[in-house]
Amino acid sequence: MKPQPTPETAPYWEGARQGELRVQRCGACGRHYFYPRPACRYCFSQEVHWVTVSGRARLVSYVINQRPMPGLEGLSPVVALVELDEGPRLMTNIMGVEPTPENLPLDLRLQVCFQDDVPVFQPEGVTA
Repeated sequence: MKPQPTPETAPYWEGARQGELRVQRCGACGRHYFYPRPACRYCFSQEVHWVTVSGRARLVSYVINQRPMPGLEGLSPVVALVELDEGPRLMTNIMGVEPTPENLPLDLRLQVCFQDDVPVFQPEGVTA
């Protein structure tokens, strides 16, 4: 089950198809933000554009889902909130690590990777 892009999210999903993590950046105040919207969430300027970010992040919070939704059994059970180095936070899944609290310390350094054109994260240094 793949997400369906909307006009507001199409650049995000197009970037994912190209192996890039994209978020919006305000041309007026210079801040990055996520989720997509037509005006900056900080200064309300409409001078916003999409940029490719580093894909580096830190783990802020997570839950280990012991009962996956039907049809999503292949998705990592680690549902997480990560903070990109550029500032925005986003919900994602953590891959490439055994889903136990011992393996998921807060502030764990992460790197974006893509599973079926969906951005997910894995610990830095892990290769899929």
